[in-house]
Amino acid sequence: MLDPCVPVVLLRIDPNPFHHGTLGAVRSLGRCGVEVHVAAEADRSPVARSRFVSQMHPPPPPGAPLSEIAGALRRTAARIVRPAVLIPMDDAGAVAVSRLGEELSGTFLLPDQPGHLAERVADKALLPELCREAGIAHPATVEPRDESEAAAAVGDLGAPVVAKWSRPWLLPPDAGLRSTCLISTPHEARSLYRRGLGTGSALLLQKRLAPGGGDWFCHGYVDGRGRLHGGGAGSKHQAWPRGAGLTAVGRWAPVAELQSMVERLIAGLRYRGIFDIDFRVDPETGRYCLLDFNPRPGAQFRLFADGAGLDVVRAQYLDLTHQRLPAGHALPGRTFVVENYAPLSALRALVSAALPAQRSSPLRELAWHAADDPAPARHMAAEWSRHAARRLLRRSAPPSAALPDHRTEPPVAARTTEAERKASC
Repeated sequence: MLDPCVPVVLLRIDPNPFHHGTLGAVRSLGRCGVEVHVAAEADRSPVARSRFVSQMHPPPPPGAPLSEIAGALRRTAARIVRPAVLIPMDDAGAVAVSRLGEELSGTFLLPDQPGHLAERVADKALLPELCREAGIAHPATVEPRDESEAAAAVGDLGAPVVAKWSRPWLLPPDAGLRSTCLISTPHEARSLYRRGLGTGSALLLQKRLAPGGGDWFCHGYVDGRGRLHGGGAGSKHQAWPRGAGLTAVGRWAPVAELQSMVERLIAGLRYRGIFDIDFRVDPETGRYCLLDFNPRPGAQFRLFADGAGLDVVRAQYLDLTHQRLPAGHALPGRTFVVENYAPLSALRALVSAALPAQRSSPLRELAWHAADDPAPARHMAAEWSRHAARRLLRRSAPPSAALPDHRTEPPVAARTTEAERKASC
């Protein structure tokens, strides 16, 4: 049994109202009686409607400097009065908390992470070197130094190529730049390079691996002694959009080779805390290639709630409050469905869950719907309908009302969420 002895603060700087991972963390800890505080944008957020949220707090704005993030966290701590476990739910928060570790240590309970390590693993420009050191495959990647090199890389790597930003959390929210996208021409590469100048995030061009080989992810929590808890390996059965992007349907599928690779990487880095690492199988070589290392919970982390109910956020809470972590056991075949990204799969899951024999099954979880916490799903459905309607209206707008051509002038676009930026590839 988990002793809810101290509160928890979930920090999310990116203003994505549909981040189901934050809701998963709220429910995971709230169901155990933990006092859950959320520092995230509350407007239009289904998460704020959860019965397990004790209090919402104003987050630092996207792109805020470290001093402003520290100030926002200190104000949150002052309202709570006593120390709390702090869990960042996005890369911007994870990098900031890692850099502010010493300053925050007297107020929040944090993993003993080596200084700036979260920033190092999250920086996509440094991943090739990290992979080489650990003996893990990584797609061919070019960091162009000028427009000409960017244009040449498209031909060298073979169009289409994946265009990424090394530190996507630094992209200005009004710049209309997505963290990941596909480009097919040298002209597009030149334009993207120009638009990224001055953002503090380098453009990376990467060989695209065909999705047919399979997409995989590994989650876990590393305690103070370097032991892994609360995670596993999973496969992405459906994605939004199809073939890439966010996990719409995931399945727990243990793979010994992936587990060994992750353990080797984590040990070499002396990493501590929660991680979410993405892989894709290269169909030409059959090797698992590491694509992203996220130093925080992945949105689908609840897929890996094991037979003892342990997941990565519960593991961090138990470890930092000096409680015993249960051994548990893996649940291969367990699935996780995100209703707004995979509506047909969600409908099948809801019908199956309604059957008497399946009502208590631990092998399926929906991101939004929960019998003991129905309000977030209702609010998500209403907000998602409005969100979809707005997108359809923008697409159907006459040419005279369209945004300027991205190839000639950067648009002044509406703020994009982390999920929308990732979904472009």
